[in-house]
Amino acid sequence: MRIDVFTIFPTAVTTFASESLLGKAQTRGLLDLRTWDIRDETTDVHRTVDDSPFGGGAGMVMKPEPIFAAVERVRPPRPLFLLGPGGRVFNQAIADELAAGEGFSLLCGRYEGIDHRVREHLVDGELSVGDYVLAGGEVAALVVVEAVARLLPGVMGNGASAGDESFSAGLLEYPQYTRPQVFRDWEVPEVLRSGDHGRIERWRRAQSLARTIRYRPDLMRARGGLSVDEQRLVDEFVDASTTSLEPDDLGPTVG
Repeated sequence: MRIDVFTIFPTAVTTFASESLLGKAQTRGLLDLRTWDIRDETTDVHRTVDDSPFGGGAGMVMKPEPIFAAVERVRPPRPLFLLGPGGRVFNQAIADELAAGEGFSLLCGRYEGIDHRVREHLVDGELSVGDYVLAGGEVAALVVVEAVARLLPGVMGNGASAGDESFSAGLLEYPQYTRPQVFRDWEVPEVLRSGDHGRIERWRRAQSLARTIRYRPDLMRARGGLSVDEQRLVDEFVDASTTSLEPDDLGPTVG
């Protein structure tokens, strides 16, 4: 998959992306990540990419000319997304959608914003990574790149890992444990040491449901609450006194 990132700080992207899974994916030819410096398309000695806004106001706005020039010269894979607060909130479903394609591109904003003509006439859409303010789009771009790249075939060592994590099925992931079996008097749950794989899977499902109810009730409400079978699992494996679950937190039970 090819992913292009347009930015005025390309090394901020390439440095992070050279490590861990992203670095290995590029080395193995599974990910073609290209960064483009918007300043390369400027025409003045100061390589100016911003100017004061029409109508007045604080801060500076990124100019349209170098952005259009960069994109038109490179002809990157589409869709091209602007990273900004006005777009769809990026989530696992969008990551899955992008991972199923052949490539896409990201445009990182800076300063007080980008000339609106870029939104209207150049990009194909806008993505937001959350309702908070960042200094620029580079961090947001890395969130999108990593979330998508790890879904590509062969990128993760265990092919089942990507489908067995938080948000992959609209739920939080179940608790994970490793050695030692006892740490500071805290013991790994007996079920995980039982060797009964069917019971382990049922326990994990119950814990995933319980964690979602407790920490992300919005996700539970979005999926319509617990089914009858899921309610039975929670009742069987989850101790309400230790998880602080209240009956009203379970949401509507559906058949």
